[in-house]
Amino acid sequence: MIALLKLSRRIDWLTERIGRMVIWLLLAAVVVSAANAFARYFFGMGSNAFLEAQWYMYSAMFLIGAGYVYLHDQHVRIDVVAGRFSRKAQVWVDIVGIVIFLIPLSVFIIWTSMPLVIRAFETMEVSANHGGLLRWPLFALLPLGFALLIMQCVSEFIKRLGFVTGYGPDPHAKPETPDDVRLREDLEREIAEREAAEAKAAEGGKS
Repeated sequence: MIALLKLSRRIDWLTERIGRMVIWLLLAAVVVSAANAFARYFFGMGSNAFLEAQWYMYSAMFLIGAGYVYLHDQHVRIDVVAGRFSRKAQVWVDIVGIVIFLIPLSVFIIWTSMPLVIRAFETMEVSANHGGLLRWPLFALLPLGFALLIMQCVSEFIKRLGFVTGYGPDPHAKPETPDDVRLREDLEREIAEREAAEAKAAEGGKS
Protein backbone atom coordinates (compact mmCIF):
# COMPACT_ATOMS: atom_id res chain seq x y z
CA MET A 1 0.00 0.00 0.00
CA ILE A 2 2.85 2.38 0.80
CA ALA A 3 4.39 1.76 -2.63
CA LEU A 4 1.01 2.40 -4.27
CA LEU A 5 0.64 5.67 -2.35
CA LYS A 6 4.07 6.74 -3.62
CA LEU A 7 2.88 5.99 -7.15
CA SER A 8 -0.24 8.06 -6.46
CA ARG A 9 1.88 11.03 -5.38
CA ARG A 10 3.93 10.81 -8.57
CA ILE A 11 0.77 10.76 -10.67
CA ASP A 12 -0.58 13.74 -8.72
CA TRP A 13 2.68 15.62 -9.34
CA LEU A 14 2.45 14.99 -13.07
CA THR A 15 -1.25 15.91 -13.22
CA GLU A 16 -0.57 19.11 -11.29
CA ARG A 17 2.16 20.15 -13.74
CA ILE A 18 0.00 19.36 -16.78
CA GLY A 19 -2.93 21.27 -15.29
CA ARG A 20 -0.85 24.36 -14.58
CA MET A 21 0.43 24.39 -18.15
CA VAL A 22 -3.05 23.94 -19.60
CA ILE A 23 -4.33 26.90 -17.57
CA TRP A 24 -2.29 29.21 -19.81
CA LEU A 25 -4.41 28.16 -22.77
CA LEU A 26 -7.22 30.23 -21.27
CA LEU A 27 -5.12 33.39 -21.53
CA ALA A 28 -4.04 32.44 -25.05
CA ALA A 29 -7.65 31.85 -26.09
CA VAL A 30 -8.71 35.22 -24.70
CA VAL A 31 -5.85 37.01 -26.50
CA VAL A 32 -6.62 35.28 -29.82
CA SER A 33 -10.34 36.00 -29.44
CA ALA A 34 -9.73 39.67 -28.66
CA ALA A 35 -7.28 40.05 -31.56
CA ASN A 36 -9.67 38.37 -33.98
CA ALA A 37 -12.58 40.57 -32.89
CA PHE A 38 -10.42 43.73 -33.05
CA ALA A 39 -9.25 42.91 -36.58
CA ARG A 40 -12.77 42.13 -37.76
CA TYR A 41 -14.51 45.22 -36.38
CA PHE A 42 -11.78 47.81 -37.01
CA PHE A 43 -10.09 46.55 -40.15
CA GLY A 44 -12.75 44.32 -41.72
CA MET A 45 -10.40 41.36 -41.51
CA GLY A 46 -11.25 37.97 -40.03
CA SER A 47 -9.62 34.58 -39.77
CA ASN A 48 -11.34 31.22 -39.51
CA ALA A 49 -7.99 29.80 -38.41
CA PHE A 50 -7.95 32.09 -35.35
CA LEU A 51 -11.59 31.28 -34.64
CA GLU A 52 -10.97 27.55 -34.78
CA ALA A 53 -7.79 27.96 -32.73
CA GLN A 54 -9.99 29.27 -29.92
CA TRP A 55 -12.15 26.15 -30.12
CA TYR A 56 -9.06 23.95 -30.08
CA MET A 57 -7.70 25.69 -26.99
CA TYR A 58 -11.02 25.53 -25.14
CA SER A 59 -11.29 21.84 -26.04
CA ALA A 60 -7.75 21.23 -24.79
CA MET A 61 -8.51 22.98 -21.50
CA PHE A 62 -11.64 20.91 -20.98
CA LEU A 63 -10.20 17.53 -21.97
CA ILE A 64 -6.55 17.71 -20.87
CA GLY A 65 -7.53 19.57 -17.70
CA ALA A 66 -10.11 16.97 -16.60
CA GLY A 67 -7.55 15.04 -14.55
CA TYR A 68 -6.40 18.26 -12.87
CA VAL A 69 -10.00 19.08 -11.90
CA TYR A 70 -10.41 15.56 -10.50
CA LEU A 71 -7.16 15.89 -8.54
CA HIS A 72 -8.48 18.99 -6.79
CA ASP A 73 -11.96 17.47 -6.28
CA GLN A 74 -13.58 20.38 -8.14
CA HIS A 75 -15.76 18.34 -10.48
CA VAL A 76 -19.55 18.51 -10.27
CA ARG A 77 -20.76 16.37 -7.39
CA ILE A 78 -24.42 15.74 -6.49
CA ASP A 79 -24.53 14.25 -2.99
CA VAL A 80 -28.28 13.94 -2.52
CA VAL A 81 -27.90 10.45 -1.04
CA ALA A 82 -24.17 9.92 -0.50
CA GLY A 83 -23.91 13.20 1.44
CA ARG A 84 -25.80 11.53 4.30
CA PHE A 85 -23.36 8.62 4.52
CA SER A 86 -20.35 8.40 6.80
CA ARG A 87 -17.03 9.58 5.35
CA LYS A 88 -15.82 5.99 4.86
CA ALA A 89 -19.06 5.02 3.11
CA GLN A 90 -18.71 8.05 0.80
CA VAL A 91 -15.19 6.94 -0.11
CA TRP A 92 -16.47 3.43 -0.89
CA VAL A 93 -19.03 5.00 -3.21
CA ASP A 94 -16.14 6.79 -4.94
CA ILE A 95 -14.21 3.52 -5.29
CA VAL A 96 -17.18 1.75 -6.85
CA GLY A 97 -17.80 4.71 -9.18
CA ILE A 98 -14.17 4.78 -10.33
CA VAL A 99 -13.95 1.02 -10.98
CA ILE A 100 -17.43 0.36 -12.37
CA PHE A 101 -18.20 3.59 -14.24
CA LEU A 102 -15.43 6.16 -14.71
CA ILE A 103 -12.53 3.99 -15.89
CA PRO A 104 -14.63 1.71 -18.15
CA LEU A 105 -16.36 4.72 -19.73
CA SER A 106 -13.02 6.45 -20.33
CA VAL A 107 -11.57 3.30 -21.92
CA PHE A 108 -14.67 2.98 -24.12
CA ILE A 109 -14.35 6.58 -25.33
CA ILE A 110 -10.64 6.11 -26.13
CA TRP A 111 -11.35 2.86 -27.98
CA THR A 112 -14.18 4.29 -30.06
CA SER A 113 -12.43 7.59 -30.83
CA MET A 114 -9.12 6.14 -32.06
CA PRO A 115 -10.41 5.14 -35.54
CA LEU A 116 -11.60 8.73 -36.04
CA VAL A 117 -8.21 10.11 -35.00
CA ILE A 118 -6.29 7.66 -37.20
CA ARG A 119 -8.49 8.32 -40.24
CA ALA A 120 -8.20 12.10 -39.80
CA PHE A 121 -4.41 11.80 -39.50
CA GLU A 122 -4.03 9.52 -42.52
CA THR A 123 -6.15 11.77 -44.73
CA MET A 124 -4.80 15.00 -43.20
CA GLU A 125 -8.40 16.12 -42.79
CA VAL A 126 -8.84 19.88 -42.80
CA SER A 127 -11.76 21.96 -41.60
CA ALA A 128 -14.41 22.65 -44.22
CA ASN A 129 -14.23 26.36 -43.36
CA HIS A 130 -12.07 28.56 -45.58
CA GLY A 131 -8.62 28.87 -44.05
CA GLY A 132 -9.51 26.33 -41.38
CA LEU A 133 -7.07 24.16 -39.45
CA LEU A 134 -6.16 20.49 -39.53
CA ARG A 135 -8.72 18.36 -37.70
CA TRP A 136 -6.66 15.46 -36.40
CA PRO A 137 -4.99 17.44 -33.56
CA LEU A 138 -8.47 18.35 -32.31
CA PHE A 139 -9.67 14.75 -32.56
CA ALA A 140 -6.50 13.54 -30.80
CA LEU A 141 -7.40 15.60 -27.76
CA LEU A 142 -10.24 13.17 -27.01
CA PRO A 143 -8.19 9.99 -26.38
CA LEU A 144 -5.36 12.03 -24.86
CA GLY A 145 -7.64 13.77 -22.38
CA PHE A 146 -9.34 10.56 -21.29
CA ALA A 147 -6.00 8.75 -21.01
CA LEU A 148 -4.83 11.46 -18.60
CA LEU A 149 -8.13 11.15 -16.74
CA ILE A 150 -7.64 7.38 -16.39
CA MET A 151 -4.17 8.02 -15.00
CA GLN A 152 -5.62 10.33 -12.36
CA CYS A 153 -8.42 7.81 -11.68
CA VAL A 154 -5.73 5.29 -10.73
CA SER A 155 -4.26 7.80 -8.28
CA GLU A 156 -7.66 8.64 -6.79
CA PHE A 157 -8.49 4.95 -6.45
CA ILE A 158 -5.20 4.34 -4.59
CA LYS A 159 -5.81 7.28 -2.25
CA ARG A 160 -9.32 6.11 -1.42
CA LEU A 161 -8.16 2.55 -0.92
CA GLY A 162 -5.44 3.87 1.38
CA PHE A 163 -8.04 5.79 3.41
CA VAL A 164 -10.43 2.86 3.93
CA THR A 165 -7.51 0.59 4.91
CA GLY A 166 -6.07 3.14 7.33
CA TYR A 167 -2.93 3.97 5.34
CA GLY A 168 -3.85 7.40 4.03
CA PRO A 169 -5.68 10.65 4.87
CA ASP A 170 -9.20 11.60 3.88
CA PRO A 171 -9.06 12.15 0.08
CA HIS A 172 -11.87 14.71 0.33
CA ALA A 173 -10.04 16.87 2.87
CA LYS A 174 -9.29 20.24 1.29
CA PRO A 175 -5.67 21.40 1.68
CA GLU A 176 -5.20 24.84 3.18
CA THR A 177 -4.62 27.63 0.71
CA PRO A 178 -2.33 30.59 1.54
CA ASP A 179 -5.46 32.65 2.25
CA ASP A 180 -6.76 29.96 4.63
CA VAL A 181 -3.45 29.93 6.49
CA ARG A 182 -3.43 33.73 6.73
CA LEU A 183 -7.01 33.87 8.03
CA ARG A 184 -6.33 31.12 10.57
CA GLU A 185 -3.18 32.88 11.84
CA ASP A 186 -5.02 36.22 12.07
CA LEU A 187 -7.84 34.58 14.02
CA GLU A 188 -5.42 32.83 16.38
CA ARG A 189 -3.56 36.11 16.94
CA GLU A 190 -6.81 37.96 17.61
CA ILE A 191 -7.94 35.32 20.11
CA ALA A 192 -4.54 35.39 21.86
CA GLU A 193 -4.62 39.19 22.10
CA ARG A 194 -8.18 39.13 23.45
CA GLU A 195 -7.28 36.50 26.07
CA ALA A 196 -4.20 38.51 27.09
CA ALA A 197 -6.31 41.68 27.43
CA GLU A 198 -8.92 39.83 29.50
CA ALA A 199 -6.22 38.36 31.73
CA LYS A 200 -4.66 41.79 32.23
CA ALA A 201 -8.03 43.30 33.02
CA ALA A 202 -8.70 40.53 35.53
CA GLU A 203 -5.37 41.17 37.24
CA GLY A 204 -6.11 44.92 37.37
CA GLY A 205 -9.48 44.23 38.98
CA LYS A 206 -7.94 42.12 41.67
CA SER A 207 -5.40 44.81 42.52
